[in-house]
Amino acid sequence: MNPDLFSNQDQLPTDQLGPGAVVLRQFVLADEVPVLGTLRDVTAAAPFRNMVTPRGFTISVAMTNCGALGWVSDRRGYRYAPADPLTNQPWPPMPASFLQIAMAAAAQAGFGGFLPDACLINRYAPGAKLTLHQDRDEVDFAQPIVSVSLGLPAVFLFGGVERADKVQRVKLEHGDVVVWGGPDRLRYHGIMPLKHGSHPSLGAYRFNLTFRKAG
Repeated sequence: MNPDLFSNQDQLPTDQLGPGAVVLRQFVLADEVPVLGTLRDVTAAAPFRNMVTPRGFTISVAMTNCGALGWVSDRRGYRYAPADPLTNQPWPPMPASFLQIAMAAAAQAGFGGFLPDACLINRYAPGAKLTLHQDRDEVDFAQPIVSVSLGLPAVFLFGGVERADKVQRVKLEHGDVVVWGGPDRLRYHGIMPLKHGSHPSLGAYRFNLTFRKAG
């Protein structure tokens, strides 16, 4: 990983979604090739699966994790776990390239010192969606969320601190990164159903890397 990779990222377009929330446009494009290779390695070690909610519904987005902790959902509830429940083995370590992206994006958004211990990896096929929700399973809400978009474009829903609040609709392209924290940390968010398409590197999918300080 080039240590000067993110030195000129402040020159890229940035969209402000709130006092503590920004979209860093094209943030990952300078180094997408090794990132995509690393993504394939991680998901080969811990394959995607469609988890089940506590109420018994199957989540349309396929998921896996890397890092010291991984987010899981089943009939027992939502939580972070140090081991993959499919194998009872630790999740794959968080790759250095992933960690550097997360730390650099957080710093660019004004959250210096971010050191995530969990990366939830989502794979969206056409029609998959993520309903409005808050990220509340983490220990420290002072830490931001860093969300990396790869592959097909998607419409990101960014609401308020109540489910019924007005929602912004933000188009996210390959390489964009959304960071939210501070006063925006507990805002509701989601993804509209993914439209059909084809990305030159990732085919008919959208991948999302969501970095959190969970423990």
